[in-house]
Amino acid sequence: MFLLKSKIFHLEKHLNNLIISISMVENLELTKAQIMFKLMRKNNWDNKYDRTEHFKRFQGLDDAIKELLKKEWLIVHKKPAYTGIALNSQYKKEIIEFIVDKMSQIRDLMK
Repeated sequence: MFLLKSKIFHLEKHLNNLIISISMVENLELTKAQIMFKLMRKNNWDNKYDRTEHFKRFQGLDDAIKELLKKEWLIVHKKPAYTGIALNSQYKKEIIEFIVDKMSQIRDLMK
């Protein structure tokens, strides 16, 4: 009986960790969509960038930027005093689709 309870406890613990991991991934996906939506709303494409300090309210900002850079959806402009970010217009369609998919509240606005 003790062995069964122990296994159940470990399974519950593993399941909770898995749920937390999934939640973190979903939160990061939403953060990426929100960052890109803000850039898109301000028309920050290619060489028209915004300072990263304007995005500090987003949790996981650095991780989101890293992932968006890997997809090449984001362009980073390094300046001596600050870092700027802009959307890559070559991926405009994919970016918009991603935003609409992750941010259901703006789905109607994008049509």
